[in-house]
Amino acid sequence: MKTREEKELLINELIADLNNNPNFYITDTSSLTVEKTNQLRRECFKNNVSMKVVKNTLLMKAMERSGKNYEELYSALAGTTAVMFCEVGNVPAKLIKDFRKAGDKPKLKAAFVEECSYLGDNQLDTLISIKSKNELIGDIIGLLQSPAKNVIGALQSGGGKIAGIVKTLSERNA
Repeated sequence: MKTREEKELLINELIADLNNNPNFYITDTSSLTVEKTNQLRRECFKNNVSMKVVKNTLLMKAMERSGKNYEELYSALAGTTAVMFCEVGNVPAKLIKDFRKAGDKPKLKAAFVEECSYLGDNQLDTLISIKSKNELIGDIIGLLQSPAKNVIGALQSGGGKIAGIVKTLSERNA
């Protein structure tokens, strides 16, 4: 049994994790062997994902005290819970899908990604397809640069044509 001080310390750590990581996944890792759990932790570490097995009551208290609205996720806090904290929103979804090629766990209970809540394991493919803010910015820059490149290319190639036309016209008039 943990003391009140120990529980308070764990809640404060979870609050810090919630505030320092814009995205997190709530998963069910029950029935995974110790070996499989350690393998999952290694995969998380390789992909810059922090995984913690937590008590649901402590996680709910941390969510309530975090200053953010996580109410939609409370229904997912049942059974065994492991939380995956990350910077890039779709990384844990890809990791879970790859890991499940060898079994049916971990199951996605809920996720909070890019300021939105996702409930249920059926959201996994949706979460995989979400682009990070940096990926979206890159896509927008690419789209903005594309027309400019086309215009510049047309002007550069057309410049030779215009010069040729001007030269031909000047030779005719001479």
